[in-house]
Amino acid sequence: MGIFLSAAPLATCFAGALAYGITSGHPAIANWRLLFLVEGLPTVCMAAVVFFYLPDSPHQAKFLTEDEVRIAVARGVRQVGTTERVGHIKLKDVLVTFLDIKPWFTALMYFSCNVAFSSLPVFLPTILQEMGFSSVEAQGLSAPPYFLSFLLTIATSFIADKTQQRGLVIIACAIVGGIGYIMLAVTTGIGPRYAGVFLAAAGIFPAISNILPWVTNNQGNDTRRGVGIVMLNAIGQCGPLLGTNLYPTSEAPFYVKGQAVCAGFMFLVAILAFCLRCILVWENKKLDRQYGTLEEQRARLASAEGTEKDEVEASAGVENYGPMYRYIL
Repeated sequence: MGIFLSAAPLATCFAGALAYGITSGHPAIANWRLLFLVEGLPTVCMAAVVFFYLPDSPHQAKFLTEDEVRIAVARGVRQVGTTERVGHIKLKDVLVTFLDIKPWFTALMYFSCNVAFSSLPVFLPTILQEMGFSSVEAQGLSAPPYFLSFLLTIATSFIADKTQQRGLVIIACAIVGGIGYIMLAVTTGIGPRYAGVFLAAAGIFPAISNILPWVTNNQGNDTRRGVGIVMLNAIGQCGPLLGTNLYPTSEAPFYVKGQAVCAGFMFLVAILAFCLRCILVWENKKLDRQYGTLEEQRARLASAEGTEKDEVEASAGVENYGPMYRYIL
């Protein structure tokens, strides 16, 4: 997910220059129409390719060999702890997910990030122009912060996976982003404000790239993961409705209110991540009391032999809330 989402800041590095190049001539249609066609049509074409190429299961993956298909299926069995993965939606799990507080936390975190995420790419060139740079210079100076964000989006996702501490990574990213927006709100010098842009971009995108996988980390089966992603987007995508209205021209050149609101939402992300992490710690302790710690379960598996070992391993799925399932903190 980190690699997938890193395409957003990387694309934004070139978006200004691309838009300038597309609209700088004298096309036969309006510039905005041409921009929509040039940047939108490749996505439409790739959607058709993905529809036919993206498999629904290992058995339908034409790019896998027979041995690789068997390995993928066996891995799925070990993950779930049953003979086959769930291939349909369970309505009970849909309702349970809506009643679970955890996906509501991540959805509100995504909403808060999107308030800042939607405003920064749209208004950053304007903010840079207000600092005294020309339109072309503003487009060029907006690229370095996004490139840093591209690198951090991948790096923080990797660190969170290796340490199994996604909540702490989100908290750190949100605080960095919030500090960047505070600098944009309270300073007037070009240097501090441009540094604030770096911090804001370095916090927003990496935070989002870790919020999305945290949803799937915190739901133990396919149906609940799917519903969690639906909730995340249904609530989170309302953030731009607020974010894109925070920078009226009447508040130029510093846009103090818009910067302050974005800072507040980034700090709210940190608070929500801390609260959710505390809930997950409590949930994991309950699972330890119910099934024994992971170390104890692995010791039992190591001491088992023959058929008994196969039965213990099959029942100890790390998904579907099996004995070895634990939430990623």
